[in-house]
Amino acid sequence: MRAVVFGLAAAAVLALAGAPAAEARGATGATGACAAGQLCLWPKPGYRGAVHASELAGIDIESCTALPAGVTGASLVNRTGRPVTTYQSATCAETGEFDTYPSGTWTPESPYVVRAFKVWEH
Repeated sequence: MRAVVFGLAAAAVLALAGAPAAEARGATGATGACAAGQLCLWPKPGYRGAVHASELAGIDIESCTALPAGVTGASLVNRTGRPVTTYQSATCAETGEFDTYPSGTWTPESPYVVRAFKVWEH
C-alpha cells in the first residue's frame, strides 16, 4: 500500500512539473514558434489564430508600440529577454487595464484584449 501511495505522489509531482512544458509546446505547435527575442501575440486564448510576432531588434525600448489595425492579443508569449507591459489601451494609457510580464512568460489567456505594449530595460 505504501508503495502505491508513493508511486501516485511521484506521478502527481512529475505531472505538475511537466505542466509548463506542455503549455509551451502548445504555443509552438500548429500556431508556430515564438523565437528568442520575440513578443508573440495570438488573437484567441490558448495561442490560437494567426500569431503576431514583434522582434526585439525592431522595438523602441520604453516606448508605446500599438498593434497594427485589426490586430489584438488574447494570449501571449514574452521571449524578449526583458519585461513587457501589455495594455488594453492602444495608446498605453494607464486608465485601462495593464500588466507587466517578465521574460519567459507564457500567458494562455490575457485578462483583457491587448492593443499595445512597452518593452522595458532590465
